[in-house]
Amino acid sequence: MPAKLLINEFTALADAEKARFLQGFFRTGKGQYAEGDIFLGIKVPQTRTLIRAYRDMPLPEIEILLYSGFHEVRLAGFLLLVEQFKQTKNADKLKQIYDFYLKHARQANNWDLVDLSCKDIVGGYLLDKKDRSILYKLADSSSLWEQRISVVSTWMFIKHFEFDDTLRISEKLLSHKHDLIHKATGWMLREVGKKDRETLIAFLEKYSATMPRTALRYAIEHFPPEEKQKYMNNKYKV
Repeated sequence: MPAKLLINEFTALADAEKARFLQGFFRTGKGQYAEGDIFLGIKVPQTRTLIRAYRDMPLPEIEILLYSGFHEVRLAGFLLLVEQFKQTKNADKLKQIYDFYLKHARQANNWDLVDLSCKDIVGGYLLDKKDRSILYKLADSSSLWEQRISVVSTWMFIKHFEFDDTLRISEKLLSHKHDLIHKATGWMLREVGKKDRETLIAFLEKYSATMPRTALRYAIEHFPPEEKQKYMNNKYKV
């Protein structure tokens, strides 16, 4: 079973000191957003190297990875899906990977798992589709991770100068209470600004006084200091 072989490779490389650092960095303590997540202490470049020999792993085997208790093993499963999605031109296979990803999306239960997978799979699949309603369903989900997927997936649209879904989903998520959504929303708005500054400014003129300060800081990160100050000084209405 290739999944078992890969998991054995991961556990053989476990580094307790690095694992302790990563568990702190990714907020795995009691009451934190990734409470109870277990790390092996393996960094992303190592993970990418380890999966090279497993690029053709069948989806049922990848599913085993996605439900591992180890964070890095779940990441390996999602990165394998990304690799398979990028490598195929077959429409049926693309749909199969996309559907599989959405079925198991809640296993991407930390921000890195979301960010390293959804842009290519969800964003990539929907890029040439008129019906993107799934993103709005994800934004309305009770899952923090599915909500983050909804906005971060629009990165692929932004890359192709399509901003409407990013702006609409960002607007939808502005009242969200979690910092991870504020950061993701601000990040995508900043990406919009890189492509079309006037579109971002129009959004900020409408929402900068009411949007979470974290989202605003991320969105205006590349603005000149005096312009940053202008937006940050707008009264924040809770």
